[in-house]
Amino acid sequence: MKVLIVDDEELIRDVIKEYLKLEKLLYEEASDGYEAIEKVKNNSFDVVIMDIMMPKMDGYSAVKEIRKFSSVPFIMLSARAEEYDKLTCFDIGVDDYVTKPFSPRELVARIKAVTKRNQSNNSFYKFKGLEIDSNAHEVYLDKEEICLTPKEYDLLLYLIENKNIALSRENLLTNIWGYDFYGDDRTVDTHIKTLRNSLGKYRNFIVTIRKVGYKFEYKE
Repeated sequence: MKVLIVDDEELIRDVIKEYLKLEKLLYEEASDGYEAIEKVKNNSFDVVIMDIMMPKMDGYSAVKEIRKFSSVPFIMLSARAEEYDKLTCFDIGVDDYVTKPFSPRELVARIKAVTKRNQSNNSFYKFKGLEIDSNAHEVYLDKEEICLTPKEYDLLLYLIENKNIALSRENLLTNIWGYDFYGDDRTVDTHIKTLRNSLGKYRNFIVTIRKVGYKFEYKE
């Protein structure tokens, strides 16, 4: 799991980092909204912890901009405890709201809860410039939509849903083509080849596992 910590106060970022380290969670930092937007555009995060009051660009504006291209979960941090502020955050797509001062242990628990909910309902995937919106059935390379055949799309989505897991050709035949399909391993190999061609510079995300099959490999 990888967390983006967005807060202009270094001390708060340091406190959160220490507790993430204890849980062996990966993290990156940003000190304002503009930096947060660039981080999310160029990296894959499981959750973003976003402060509201920051210089250059506040948390509200940053969330609105990020929501235009990402469904990453947000936990908002704020010294404001008024109902209006919380409702405003939820209206713009924030998943949880934590008031300052906060318990770092509780924040970690909320991170785990939010990411667990998101994983069970995930419809948007982002791996650098490769993006998949499974609700819309769309695939993008560096913001440009590409056209895949139905089987190529199903194959890509299945590989992604089983990220970093080696999948045998038999497994892929069964889950993509069905139990009653009478083809052989070459069917999988052919579709992997055309899928890689379609993915262009991101073709290396699909790794060949010798004498086994394939996997979608992406390290956070």
